[in-house]
Amino acid sequence: MRVWRVMGVLGATAGLLLSGLTGTASAAPAASTDGSKCAANPATPLRQFRASWVASVVNIDWPSKTGLTPAQQQAELIGWFDDAVRQHHNAVVLQVRPTADAFWPSTVEPWSQYLTGHQGGDPGYDPLAFAVAEAHKRNLELHAWFNPYRLSMGTDINALVPEHPARQHPDWVVSYGGKLYYNPGIPAARKLVEDAIMDAVSRYDIDGVHFDDYFYPYPVAGQVFDDAATFAQYGAGFSNLQDWRRNNIDLLIQELGQKIKAIKPWVKFGISPFAVWRNKATDPEGTDTTAGVQTYDDLAADTRKWVREEWIDYIVPQVYWAGGFAPADYNKIVPWWADQVRGTHVHLYIGEATYKVGTSTQSPDWADPLELSDHLAFDSAIPEVKGNIYFSAKDVRADRLGATTLLNNTWYTRPALIPAMPALDSRAPLPVHAVQAIRTSSGVQVKWRRTSGDTTSYAIYRRELLGGDHCPDNDARNLIATVRSSGAAQSYLDTTATPGKIYLYSVTALDRLANQSIPIPAVSLR
Repeated sequence: MRVWRVMGVLGATAGLLLSGLTGTASAAPAASTDGSKCAANPATPLRQFRASWVASVVNIDWPSKTGLTPAQQQAELIGWFDDAVRQHHNAVVLQVRPTADAFWPSTVEPWSQYLTGHQGGDPGYDPLAFAVAEAHKRNLELHAWFNPYRLSMGTDINALVPEHPARQHPDWVVSYGGKLYYNPGIPAARKLVEDAIMDAVSRYDIDGVHFDDYFYPYPVAGQVFDDAATFAQYGAGFSNLQDWRRNNIDLLIQELGQKIKAIKPWVKFGISPFAVWRNKATDPEGTDTTAGVQTYDDLAADTRKWVREEWIDYIVPQVYWAGGFAPADYNKIVPWWADQVRGTHVHLYIGEATYKVGTSTQSPDWADPLELSDHLAFDSAIPEVKGNIYFSAKDVRADRLGATTLLNNTWYTRPALIPAMPALDSRAPLPVHAVQAIRTSSGVQVKWRRTSGDTTSYAIYRRELLGGDHCPDNDARNLIATVRSSGAAQSYLDTTATPGKIYLYSVTALDRLANQSIPIPAVSLR
């Protein structure tokens, strides 16, 4: 079938169409570009961070159990990535250092026991390299999730392999609450944690470094985290233990962020803390909550400070409560965090408690399949909320009460681009060229060529040429796919194109930080 290039054949009409795609002014705008028809639909945002946490500690999600063969582990991980693609997610947060161990051949720490069943056991392949390759093949960002200070889920230091750094430096270790931790107050221990993480950053093409909510451990009744001697040794200049502890964690966050950006400025640094910084009764600047834990006081994590100082690129408060839940109301906590990020470059994504759906007795709302969808409806009215992450992957897949299906069918009907981070880079790549749209027996084959070497992926938009929507692409109503760049020449087969219809396709280039080029169009005939 013949192919007509818009600019070469349609003349003035093509110019009008292109002005609609790019949002440039036109002397005679098409009727379909009026404000009411072109207003962005909050249910189909063009940019939104969407991911699930894939947890490896105690084999929560992956691998499902220890001792699987490399092929079995790889098949399971591909399954999680394919789940993400089906749900129009654009990222995966994968735990690769659950207990001071590694899901890659680390130069600092031993292989994780959650791969083979025993610490130090070689799984027979490089799981992190495999994960990065398979995620990128599907155009998913891979955020590597590290737990900084947790050493072991038990208390026997001799259960660690003899070469483990903690065995070499037992004075760095604190036993608390049935687990072992590195002491955050020891500078050498902090450096080891940073070195372990930077080993992965320097050697793998990850898109993000991710922490969850574990810094100093959660309080355990009747137990004391024994760091009084460390405070006496290293606490000069601090009048109390709590301020010193917070400074220890501040140093980790600040130093690690600087080290990441020094070698790979595009790698994002994000943290997902417990959502309550402080209750209002403790601090009038805190949230209207009565939570039993406050990160500032109990975990020595001044999460608000990290946002204000812009030491991190994104924050994902774990708002693991229902809307209207009096002690900690989702509908009060999310706006508080929106206030904190406003005016900073830090992105706000919200952590969602998928694991509570159909299982939690904390609030009757978790028996309602609409609860998670209601969260996204609430978030859609708050511009600072740029996405959501779900805990954990197995609960998303379980789809209890049909809540995942309902959420996907309501809010994730279209793909979405990763939110851009102009503070890291705001320069868009050059546009593609030589775009064609060719009818085949299987659909429409869209072809193009890369112009810019910094192009990482592409977005493909489609609208009907006649009687269709020619609004600027300020939402995802016309976004049909994103694909990873795999060379100078690229193509995408649109199998959903209706025979007999004439479509206007446009292709944009995106770089590593999701900056988007202007679109280049092509028309496919019947």
